[in-house]
Amino acid sequence: MVKRDTPKSITQNRVALVTGGATRLGRQITLTLHEAGFDICVHCNNSVISANTLVEELNSSRPESAFSIVQDLTVTNFAENITSMITVKKGRLDLLVNNASIFNKTSIATHGQTLWDQTMSTNAKAPYYLSLSSANLLRKNSGSIVNISDIHGERPRLGYSSYCISKATLDAVTKSLAIELAPEVRVNSVAPGAIIWADSEETEERTEALSFTPLKRTGEPSDIAKAVLYLAESAYVTGQILRVDGGRALNV
Repeated sequence: MVKRDTPKSITQNRVALVTGGATRLGRQITLTLHEAGFDICVHCNNSVISANTLVEELNSSRPESAFSIVQDLTVTNFAENITSMITVKKGRLDLLVNNASIFNKTSIATHGQTLWDQTMSTNAKAPYYLSLSSANLLRKNSGSIVNISDIHGERPRLGYSSYCISKATLDAVTKSLAIELAPEVRVNSVAPGAIIWADSEETEERTEALSFTPLKRTGEPSDIAKAVLYLAESAYVTGQILRVDGGRALNV
């Protein structure tokens, strides 16, 4: 007789997968969803120590409510690997948050194909294939997908061409899958503005960004996390790109 894998512990709690969920925006999204009652799968690639520390923190407040998956999102069959591990561990998936992202400043004069491939693969291709792989699990509980995009997916930013193009592609993924996976699975996106500065963003860039932001300040990671939770729980919202940017997109 062939032994089949079965979930170790079928949970009644809703389960969320957050890619890149151990650091920066992903960490806050993870904390907010956990506080809202979700069990959490914290995906990481390089941030293993941070992921394990976060999982311990979550499990200390609610036992067996979190676990981590280490997976490179650019390798073959990555999506099937992740979906299989969640099925075995929890037996369900209610929310997929495609948060993992590569953000690099690029010069079109020196831009290489390797960086292009890495950026497009992580920021657009991975969310697409992970969404498709997760669809059957999500359908069982009328789950949803929330992608983390960027306001510059709509209005490109000088010096970040591959990043902006990848986020524009992700916006198309959001809208396309909202149609393809309806009516069982909803698909939406959050487009942040100035929330957490990257090391590549110099003081002048930061000052200029805020000068074009009507609210004249950076946002908080919690602003994005709350938007993710809103979209996860809004049963009649799909195919939307929610800007959380202090109004910056009005002046880009």
